[in-house]
Amino acid sequence: MFSIIPPYEFDTKIAKKVAPLTFVYVMMLAMNNLCLKYVEVTFYQVARSLSINFTILFTYLILGKSTSRPALMACFIVFAGFAIGSYGEINFSWEGIFYGVGSSAFVALYGIYVQKTLSAVDNNQWKLLHYNTTLAILFLFPLVVFSGELTEIAAKSTDVIQSMSFWVLMTITGITGFAINIAMFLQVKYTSALTNTICGTAKACVQTILAAMIFKNPVSGLNALGILLALFGSGYYGWVRYQERMAK
Repeated sequence: MFSIIPPYEFDTKIAKKVAPLTFVYVMMLAMNNLCLKYVEVTFYQVARSLSINFTILFTYLILGKSTSRPALMACFIVFAGFAIGSYGEINFSWEGIFYGVGSSAFVALYGIYVQKTLSAVDNNQWKLLHYNTTLAILFLFPLVVFSGELTEIAAKSTDVIQSMSFWVLMTITGITGFAINIAMFLQVKYTSALTNTICGTAKACVQTILAAMIFKNPVSGLNALGILLALFGSGYYGWVRYQERMAK
């Protein structure tokens, strides 16, 4: 069943071409986690709802593709939801907003760079995963050292590192991250970076609902309105792009 996965390889010439993608990937992971550190999970979608706006911007700047007026209107709705949701957030945090906007930018860049980098690995998502994972380990290590996490790990080694529940959760996280990467590579390979961003909206809807149910996060009226606008704008954007694709 694993015959579709090619043998591991690491060519420095190919690695240099994949390195920009890995840098964007590492920054996306860091910004996502830092955003979740400072905001509630229900507000997380609002904090990083600008990924569609950044996708349009970067698609134009990097790929030279323009966007239709209805799609731009959808982006305006998303931005309005972002502004209203931020204003109505009970546990507001400028740090969370900053990292959320940064996360949106890197999420948008990641989809675009996946599309650009696949050609460097013969359009093979498994090879891209090999290079991206290897380089991510190298890029993340200095961040772990300079952020002081090694000291925290050493301090909690007896309580946390040796507990079975910690390793079960870490294993589940690793498997999930692996599956998400493969799914994203395949989606971008067979569709587009834009479609990948739109599909993130469905995930965001489920995530926001589950967060409100499981964590009982407090949600104000303005915050709820902002979440709904951000989700509606994202959904409307997906519908607009679908209509445009069908017309072509």
